[in-house]
Amino acid sequence: MNDHESAVTALDAEFQALRPRLLGVAYGLLGSLDEAEDVVQDAWLRLRAAKAADGDEIRDATGWLVVTVSRLALDVLRSARRRREEYVGPWLPEPVLMGPDPAERVTLDESMSMAMLVVLESLSPAERTAFVLHDVFGLTFAEVGAAVGRSPAACRQLAARARAHVRSRAPRFDVDPAEHRRVVDAFARACLGGDMDALLALLDPDVVLRSDGGGLVTAARRPVLGAAKVARLLFGIRRSEHILVPVSVNGRPGLLRYRDGRLVAVIGITVAQGRVTAVDMVLNPRKLARVTRAGEIGAER
Repeated sequence: MNDHESAVTALDAEFQALRPRLLGVAYGLLGSLDEAEDVVQDAWLRLRAAKAADGDEIRDATGWLVVTVSRLALDVLRSARRRREEYVGPWLPEPVLMGPDPAERVTLDESMSMAMLVVLESLSPAERTAFVLHDVFGLTFAEVGAAVGRSPAACRQLAARARAHVRSRAPRFDVDPAEHRRVVDAFARACLGGDMDALLALLDPDVVLRSDGGGLVTAARRPVLGAAKVARLLFGIRRSEHILVPVSVNGRPGLLRYRDGRLVAVIGITVAQGRVTAVDMVLNPRKLARVTRAGEIGAER
């Protein structure tokens, strides 16, 4: 193997080791694994082209890739804003379930829950990028500036505004994973058993349910607010035969819903102080396509 081939092999190994983190960065900015994978692949191709043109120009391939992925993701996010504004019903992020293939895994920060990603959708693209890169992934404001095309001082202000917005709207309580799972399991039992009193006792009075059907399947076109309304909607769903399987959704306890052996929903559940404060139901078949394999495995349990 000559020097050039050795350099290419080393570069490829560095990229493969970094790929889960790059996917995590892109997913945090976009909320879509398909778009995140496209961005990461584009950055990789650009790195190889740049190295071939002038291998000495890029001395820190890791830093170059993180900044390039961030810049490309920001471009995609800006173009996606209009599409999401025209989306039929609430738009929810594509859920992340960890599959058995390490090549498909994403280094997902623990803060990137479904509920957090919904809040991030309300930020401007620049604010979201500054917040995710600095507060979540720990990039310096100089690196953030290279991604968004602004000065470090301007990026500091963007992150501060985003941070204040997130604090006012994101879940405020850290929940022990075992407690979170206990509440989710009780939620599933109440739904499957038709126990309205038990379900109402689990739901926060101000609980919100969002369902993303993308206009392709039946779903509530607007968020459903309040324990009584959410419980009635969940019991309406219960009229059809279905099962609920516990699973980790974006690193938090959630549920897979099956009807007639087919995965029809991924459900993210936010919990605070022992009660369910948000139910995020991804019903859009296009967003479920990636998790079908995991769903089929779960359905056999």
